[in-house]
Amino acid sequence: MKKNSIFLLLAIFFGACQEEVFLDLDQKKARIPVIEGHWTDQKAYNEVKISLSKNYFDSLDQELIRDADVFVKELSTGRKITFQYSTSTRSYRPNPSELAIEGETYQLNVSWKDQVFQSEGLMLKPPIVDSVVWNYEEERLFRKKGYYLKVYGKIPFPNNNYYRIRVIENDIPYNKPEDYLLFDDAFGLRVFEQGLELGYAFKKNARVRLELYRLNKDVFDYLSQLVGLLFNDGGLFSPPPQNPESNIRVVKGDTQVLGFFAVYPVLSRTITIPSN
Repeated sequence: MKKNSIFLLLAIFFGACQEEVFLDLDQKKARIPVIEGHWTDQKAYNEVKISLSKNYFDSLDQELIRDADVFVKELSTGRKITFQYSTSTRSYRPNPSELAIEGETYQLNVSWKDQVFQSEGLMLKPPIVDSVVWNYEEERLFRKKGYYLKVYGKIPFPNNNYYRIRVIENDIPYNKPEDYLLFDDAFGLRVFEQGLELGYAFKKNARVRLELYRLNKDVFDYLSQLVGLLFNDGGLFSPPPQNPESNIRVVKGDTQVLGFFAVYPVLSRTITIPSN
C-alpha cells in the first residue's frame, strides 16, 4: 500500500509540472545586415552577398541589399578592387580578371546607409591533391553499397591547417549539415596522405566534383559553429541557439552585423563513375 502511495504522489508531481511554455520572441528588433563574402583564386567563387536578417516567424522572401558600396583592399599595396551588384547572381561581383594572390592579406569593406563594416583574411598556400580514386564497396552495417571516393594528397604546413571539402554531384552541391566536411590538425593530417575516404555511396555515371578549401581559423570556427547550430534540434537538452561568431566588425554605425568574409585557395577535381 505504501509503495502504491509513492507512485501516486510521483504521478501527481509530474502531472503538475507539465506546463505549456510560450517564448517571448521580440519581433520588433531592427533587422541587421548579413554579409557573406568569398575572395579566392578562382573567379567563379568571388562574390559578396548582402541581405537583411529575418525575424523567427517571418515568411517573407530574403530581402537583398543592392545599393551598398563594396570593395576589397589589398593591404600590402593599398589597391582597391571594386565590386558591382549583379542582378543575375544577386550578389556583388568584381572584374573577372581580379583574383586573390597567395601571401596577400585582403580587407573587405562594405558601406551602407552610414554604416561601415570590415574584415580581413590571408590568402594561404593550397595543399597538394595527388589523385582521386573510386572503389566499389558492398553493403555493410551502416554503409550502403556503391562507389566510394578516396582523396590522396599532402598537407606540408606546420600550422594554419583548417580545411573544408565540398561535394558536388551532377552540378548539385551537398548542403545538408552533415555535408560540411571540416577537418584540422586534430583530425590527423597523415590520413590525407594515406587516402581520405568520403562517406558517400555514388552510383554509376555519377559525375562528382570535389573542392578543397584551406581556410583561416576564424572562418573555420564560424562554419563549425554553423554546423552546430544546424544540428541543434531545439530539444530540452540542446543549448540555446545562437548565431555563429562573425569575423566582420562594425567600423561605423550602431548596428550589429552577421556573416563572414572568407579568403581561401580552391582546389577542385572531377571524376565520373563509369557505367561498367
